[in-house]
Amino acid sequence: MPKRLPVTIITGFLGAGKTTLLRHLLKNSQQRLAVMVNEFGSVGLDGDLIRGCGFCDDEGIEGRLVELNNGCLCCTVQDDFLPTIEKLLIRADLLDGIVIETSGLALPKPLIQAIEWPQIRSKVFVNAVVTLVDSEALSLGSPVGDMKALEKQRLEDESLDHLTPIQELFEDQLSSADIVLLTRSDLIDHNAITKLKQNIFKYLNDGTSVIPVANGQIDPPLILGVRNENQNKGNLDHHDHDHDHDHDHDHDHDHDHDHDHDHDHVEAFSCSIKMELNIVQSEIEDFLLSLSKKHEILRLKGRLWLPKKALPLQVQMVGPRISTWFEKAPDNVWRPNGGGGVELVILSLNEDLEEKISILFANRFS
Repeated sequence: MPKRLPVTIITGFLGAGKTTLLRHLLKNSQQRLAVMVNEFGSVGLDGDLIRGCGFCDDEGIEGRLVELNNGCLCCTVQDDFLPTIEKLLIRADLLDGIVIETSGLALPKPLIQAIEWPQIRSKVFVNAVVTLVDSEALSLGSPVGDMKALEKQRLEDESLDHLTPIQELFEDQLSSADIVLLTRSDLIDHNAITKLKQNIFKYLNDGTSVIPVANGQIDPPLILGVRNENQNKGNLDHHDHDHDHDHDHDHDHDHDHDHDHDHDHVEAFSCSIKMELNIVQSEIEDFLLSLSKKHEILRLKGRLWLPKKALPLQVQMVGPRISTWFEKAPDNVWRPNGGGGVELVILSLNEDLEEKISILFANRFS
């Protein structure tokens, strides 16, 4: 009988560091991994960053990276997840595992249950559910760093058929976890980390590991080697156990998909910026943060080509948080003709943003 492939589910709110962790795993693991990225919106923000981390060559990327842009994956299991994973399993002999990066609003349990569906359970098993928690935000009293951006994501997602309160969703992600990673742990002190562990302990299963991390830096086998195919996640822990608090965690997903939400629909707009400019590294972060405030930017990712620099400066921003690092770009991406330039994908609540942002860039860096 062919071996079953391990499936690792990475979950956590918008901005918790899921893509950063995934990039680290792909660059540093010796395994041949396929990746499913549950994007928010029609433009592949995370997928582009994953392509750029070089986990396989450009010719093989389409067989190992799948972007699901149709909304919250836990709400589109039958329509999106099952057909996609069945397609990946056609190439199972070329893979050592599958990693799923969920959107910030996904409930992990429907995915865990879907992996046990008769169509695929003989071919895959749950290796681990890894929940990322923004330790800096949680130390300040919130499970998410940018609550406004998360709420806008919730309103924009037409496929979302649960209106689970954020705190309850947070507890659900914790109660499903085999491993909890406290991200941005370098930004708070040891006593704060200890207090956070104590605060979340009541939501965790027995044996759940809680590990402080910074910049997604963790030994890949700790994430990718939790179970073998003879160990069933359902037999190792109990995800519907009763916690000593007042929230019901039995989210029923045997429901229809009428999507008759009790809120007004708020639309998000995406745009791409590609310009040849003389970008100044010392000024770019403040400039991007000012754009975020003025134009209600939810997410921004891309590359900045700096004059006289061999590698582009990668950038990603969620709300007021921005990260930059130098990294080689894939061969087939856009490049400026000899000088500096900018290539960005922006997700915003404002329509017709491309022309406005382009003018602001030109005025600042031309």
